[in-house]
Amino acid sequence: MDQGATLPPCRKCGVGVMIPLSDYGREGAPIRFKAWACTNPECGFNIRIDNGEISYGRTISHSSK
Repeated sequence: MDQGATLPPCRKCGVGVMIPLSDYGREGAPIRFKAWACTNPECGFNIRIDNGEISYGRTISHSSK
């Protein structure tokens, strides 16, 4: 992400901003911006791409990996 870019506000709570999260695919290829999550811990809103499908608002948890 460009250092001069501003992060979008969370449209659910209006308090936090949405930050991009990246991951790695099955073959180890990087996946940029796989998810966006609100920085407000009380909100927890997130948008993810899983196997080509967009999901909204799933509970965020820590991975055991």
